[in-house]
Amino acid sequence: MKKVLLMFVLTKILLFFLCTSTAIDSISQFKPLSVGNTLVSEEGTFELGFFRPGRAADLYLGIWYKSIPVKTVVWVANRGKPVKGNSSVLHINSEGNLELVNHNGVVAWSANSTKKVQNPIVQLLNSGNLVVRDEGDQDPESYLWQSFDYPSDTLLPGMKLGWDLRTGLERRVSAWKNWDDPSPGDFSWGISLEGFPQVMMWKGSKVFYRGGHWNGLGFSGAPELKANPVFEFKFVSNENEVYYTYSLTNESIISRIVMNQSISTRQRYIWIEDAQAWRIYASVPRDNCDSYNICGSNGNCVIGDSPVCHCLSGFKPRFPKHWDMMDWTQGCFLSEEWNCEERKKHGFVKFNQLKAPDTSNSWVNESMSLTECRDKCLANCSCNAYANTDVRGGGKGCLMWFGDLRDIREFSAGGWDLYVRTKILESEFTLLSQFYINHEGEKKNYNMKVVAVVLTTAAVVAAILALYQFGKRMKKFRACESSNSLIVDNNKDEEELELPFFDQAAITKATNGFSINNKLGEGGFGTVYMGTLADGQEIAVKRLSQSSGQGFNEFKNEVILIAKLQHRNLVKLVGCCIEGEEKMLIYEYMPNKSLDSFIFDQAKAKILDWSKRFNIICGVARGLLYLHQDSRLRIIHRDLKASNVLLDHEFNPKISDFGMARTFGGDQIEGNTKRVVGTYGYMAPEYAIYGLFSVKSDVFSFGVLMLEIVSGKKNRGFSHSNNSINLIGQAWRFWKETRPLDLLDSCMENSSVLSGALRCIHISLLCVQQHPEDRPNMSTVVVMLSSESSLPQPKEPGFLMEKEKIFLGAESSTKHLFSSTNDISLTMLEPR
Repeated sequence: MKKVLLMFVLTKILLFFLCTSTAIDSISQFKPLSVGNTLVSEEGTFELGFFRPGRAADLYLGIWYKSIPVKTVVWVANRGKPVKGNSSVLHINSEGNLELVNHNGVVAWSANSTKKVQNPIVQLLNSGNLVVRDEGDQDPESYLWQSFDYPSDTLLPGMKLGWDLRTGLERRVSAWKNWDDPSPGDFSWGISLEGFPQVMMWKGSKVFYRGGHWNGLGFSGAPELKANPVFEFKFVSNENEVYYTYSLTNESIISRIVMNQSISTRQRYIWIEDAQAWRIYASVPRDNCDSYNICGSNGNCVIGDSPVCHCLSGFKPRFPKHWDMMDWTQGCFLSEEWNCEERKKHGFVKFNQLKAPDTSNSWVNESMSLTECRDKCLANCSCNAYANTDVRGGGKGCLMWFGDLRDIREFSAGGWDLYVRTKILESEFTLLSQFYINHEGEKKNYNMKVVAVVLTTAAVVAAILALYQFGKRMKKFRACESSNSLIVDNNKDEEELELPFFDQAAITKATNGFSINNKLGEGGFGTVYMGTLADGQEIAVKRLSQSSGQGFNEFKNEVILIAKLQHRNLVKLVGCCIEGEEKMLIYEYMPNKSLDSFIFDQAKAKILDWSKRFNIICGVARGLLYLHQDSRLRIIHRDLKASNVLLDHEFNPKISDFGMARTFGGDQIEGNTKRVVGTYGYMAPEYAIYGLFSVKSDVFSFGVLMLEIVSGKKNRGFSHSNNSINLIGQAWRFWKETRPLDLLDSCMENSSVLSGALRCIHISLLCVQQHPEDRPNMSTVVVMLSSESSLPQPKEPGFLMEKEKIFLGAESSTKHLFSSTNDISLTMLEPR
């Protein structure tokens, strides 16, 4: 009996020493971590090791709480690729990278860092962050790699949800598929950068719940997120990062946020020590009104009402019978449609305590006042609503919405003030007009009965202000060439411009005397310079070449067109300058310059990961759709190409250079010309050969651009052993050989982008089909890009282009093709 007792004690002592010997917080190149051993953070809060979730037989490498008895995993390394057996190890390889090696020597998971150091070590921190760092680096925040950048289903205190804009890294939390399988499910949570950044949850590629944008105090869709005794939170948005994070107010509190796939809910848990259990502190979605856009466009969800969905005031159900059957998906439309030509009859209805609409199609200026925001929205025919961006201190900043208003709900407390555009009734407008004409802003002798009548709706209150603004004399200018006026003959109508006019001295000073150091680029009609105005605003100055005989016509065309266009994916014209022989256009400055400077540069192309490239494709598509369909006049760009797509600081695309554009009125969709202008490699066959241009010739150019973005190669200048084909031809060849992904840019060869890239190649081939009638219009393209619906098979494209002839097999009287330094091609044709 004594021997048995002695053996028991010795076994306990041995186990104690074995356990304490594995309780280390770091490993080096000479100390791998094997199955059965763990890393424990210095204070004993977290532990890393191998585990089997639920009933799973395979092993995963993960991190869990060490300090609580309920094993709660917060991070998994090899989520999609478990390892088998007990001989798997975690180690630092000869390259200095952390990797998990399976029992058969196959790498199941790795954490690669771009920077190499002499003595890399792996350490588990007290925050739960697993980091790779240089053992000799004294900076505790200097990491070569960290697990916090690659969340699993849990957001811990100190983790960032969002984007590193410098590297393109997205930190998104995704749920486990189920309790036995930690591989990523389709339920995720992150920050969308489309439009004004906002927090969202997705089921697959579809938005499931929208927390909304940051309003200075919290998220617009979560008014209950406020100061509390458990955690503090903040939102950061600048040129380098966009992220949400939180920290705990007391070190003794244990809290985490988890995505739950089985019930499609995001839950915040608090550990209750006395109960030895996790308790839910908060969860979303909270109710039916949190379901994304449940009431459709321009609908408002009011929880507690029956039914919960209502049209906003001034709107009515698009399909009343469906609405009565509680099918609200088609939403609402304006009861009284307003005409852009009658903007003086427009006003705004103020709605209180709302969840701000989806900001995917919005415009932001964080320095404007609410009054300035209203005026800017009223002046823009595409603007349907406006509000402050920041609710602190009485409100500041300007947020404008374009298109339908989606995902609105009404809160019982908190919420947003939203101003929605409406048309004032004719009777109300007549009274207002008479009131204004009689008194012109005087504050005496006015008819109080008239005022009482027109103040019956909030729209009319706004309209009084709008009418007063319209009644004031607006500063105008007429740019002078020889006739001292800047007038375009567009369907025989003469149009004056209202656009800021800069003097030459100010622009010369802003560009440092048009210094070569400020030069951004050079085109067929002049040079573009970067400049900074006296108020600090950065600008891009397009200075027309004085030797260009064609310059003034293109100058007038661009000024007149862009001055009237307002869309987040079109470059903004700030003003112009005409003095003597000088003609200059002043644009907003795009810090990332043009798209071609990235996709055709092997080093810089790596900055544009697939998410950025897809965002650029979608943005250009929306910009073209606006030109073709939603602007006052139908506009054909005629020179869409990579160098005419500019990128802002977040790599959002903006179409530029409207010198070649043509406008149509009414239902006109095509035209012809003897003067073919555009760029070799982007021109549609019917335009290059016969001078016929239409929205479909722009679609062709867009298809070429898509192929260039996906492949990183130029259509013009593409080299192949068979030099009779270009990039389009190569794409068609790969398509027929069922290997279209061979076209993919080598810097994006990642399985996570393959399906999206394949769909874009498919859509691009539909856009570059030989015959215009076979190509989709841009509204269809936008739908194709935003959905997962099946696509038709493409027909053979118009792709066989050479330098000596335009299209093989095509008859043309074209004599020759020549290009200028910026790839502008001019061909004089005699159409048959």
